[in-house]
Amino acid sequence: MSDILPFVVVGLATGSVVSLAAMGLVLTYKTSGLFNFAHGAVAAAGAYVFYELWDQRGLPWPIAAVITLAVAGPLFGLGLELLSRRLGPLDTVPQVLGTIGLLLLIQSIAVQIYGPSVRNFPQFLPTSTFGVVGVRVGYDQLIVVILAAAAAAALFAFFRSSRLGIAMRGVVDDPNLLAMSGTNERQVQRTAWVIGTTFAALSGVLIAPTLGLDAFLLTLLVVQAFGAAAIGRFSSLPMTYAGALIVGVAAALVTRYTADFPSLSGLPPGLPFIVLFIVLIVRPPTEIRAKVASRRGSDRPRLELTREAKLGLGGVGLIGLVAVPHVVGVRLSVFTNGLTFAIVFLALSLLLWTSGQVSLGQLAFAAVGASSFSHFASGAGLPWLVALLLAGLVTVPVGALIAIPAVRLSGIYLALATLGFTLLLERFVYTTGLMFGATGNRPMPRPAFGSEGVGDEGYYYVVLAVLVVSVVVISLLLRSRLGRLLRALADSPVALRANGVDTTVALVLVFCISAFFTGIAGALIGSATGSVSGTGFGLFDSLFLVVVLAISGRSPITSAFIAAALHRVLPSYAPDFFVDNQTLLFGAIAVGASVLSAGTEGLRARMVTALRTAEWRSRRSPVAARFKEAG
Repeated sequence: MSDILPFVVVGLATGSVVSLAAMGLVLTYKTSGLFNFAHGAVAAAGAYVFYELWDQRGLPWPIAAVITLAVAGPLFGLGLELLSRRLGPLDTVPQVLGTIGLLLLIQSIAVQIYGPSVRNFPQFLPTSTFGVVGVRVGYDQLIVVILAAAAAAALFAFFRSSRLGIAMRGVVDDPNLLAMSGTNERQVQRTAWVIGTTFAALSGVLIAPTLGLDAFLLTLLVVQAFGAAAIGRFSSLPMTYAGALIVGVAAALVTRYTADFPSLSGLPPGLPFIVLFIVLIVRPPTEIRAKVASRRGSDRPRLELTREAKLGLGGVGLIGLVAVPHVVGVRLSVFTNGLTFAIVFLALSLLLWTSGQVSLGQLAFAAVGASSFSHFASGAGLPWLVALLLAGLVTVPVGALIAIPAVRLSGIYLALATLGFTLLLERFVYTTGLMFGATGNRPMPRPAFGSEGVGDEGYYYVVLAVLVVSVVVISLLLRSRLGRLLRALADSPVALRANGVDTTVALVLVFCISAFFTGIAGALIGSATGSVSGTGFGLFDSLFLVVVLAISGRSPITSAFIAAALHRVLPSYAPDFFVDNQTLLFGAIAVGASVLSAGTEGLRARMVTALRTAEWRSRRSPVAARFKEAG
């Protein structure tokens, strides 16, 4: 017992910090219906503000803490409330795009100001210890646990007894009835956002001395709050608090028992994401608010090209791609990389635009394909093309595994499940022998025609051939019955099921097909450089792909090529400012595009209402009646 208690103490302290972030997340989601994927970035921003005031400007830490929590935290909340007001009525894609864009934007600003390296964040709470049943407990740990418990108790009492707390519960159940009682729904939501973001900022300030000042690490730690929120079913604050403590203690105990097994070193940090994935599947939550299950704006008039025009444009594009090696010179490898990512974007657009499924871990499929290809080609000595096809096939069961939550979940919860699965692979599986191994690097041969492997130009044409085949196959799929089912699934899954169509098979197939092509793309990415590691296949890389694809248009084929050009080719021609601020710019564009989408939807709704009203009045006007009588 004496060996276990120190880990329990550490787990309670960590779980208490996570509980603050988790309760803030649940509070904002309950009241606004917008799930904030940038919640971890808000925590990181709070830590940076506190660090700037205390360590850089020399303010006493209590004053810096008051300014951070009483000024910066509420300001974050007011800004996010404005964003939620625009994004809340929309469907899943603009919501995810806007909040992920905000996450990337905040991270990029922090990196631009403070640099990418981890900064030391001195402990500001007392570090002395005292003994309890033979265990040394730090006063800083005790303060954190008491703060979290007091915050949870205060929130519980606030919701039960205060008028504003009751109004926050009512805004979820029936906002129209709340408005009839004279309570301003917008004011209630604004207060909830202020409290939620202040909790996030507090969690960032409390955990920064342990992790150091690093935007990515701080964001990932608060992402662990998603697992605690899942235990509370994204609605119960007491269960969320208890879930955070349980996950924190469990992760600390797992650290104790896996210390002698280096291959399991990724299990403790991956435990919250295991919890998130399992809870979402076993006990899926209900939607906070009923939303229209359709792609908004899918009935807008669009410029449709004839089949002959599409074939003509495709032919011209193919001729241009064939001529690339003769005109780009030393940038040939950049275009080769662009072609491989065009395949990744094709597979992602099949999920995002065709079937309406949001996947936040697409590059996890690419990582599985790359490592499997290395095992087949270098380990087993199989021919290059056989190894490539097997790499795609090995990725198919992973796609089927992701399809399990897709069958039971939709919208935000499916996005969360794919996020949890990606982080689990990244933290626990990437470093094992199944994938990249302890060294984190695997050889990736190129195809050989004769005794030697192909050069850069030959490999470019190999990748181009694979891309052409991928485009043809996906185009045929979009025109098939499965393609029509997937589009109907995105437009209205409820109507599809009401007509007796089983959507399970369609969902499993689309994830398997997407995983297959992404796995092949992962193998091609590694073969281009001769080796591959887990670097470049992480969660934030996948999030960046979603953002780039989302701002590249909604055409499944065209958007993939535009996204690949923006993501891989354009930076080699752009000035250094664009390259250095690429993530920041795309994050800002993503937020702006989401807000613009909300404005467009609102304008379109008002125009439709005005036209219908004018039509109704014209049919019932006395003048129309007299003309009708006169024949």
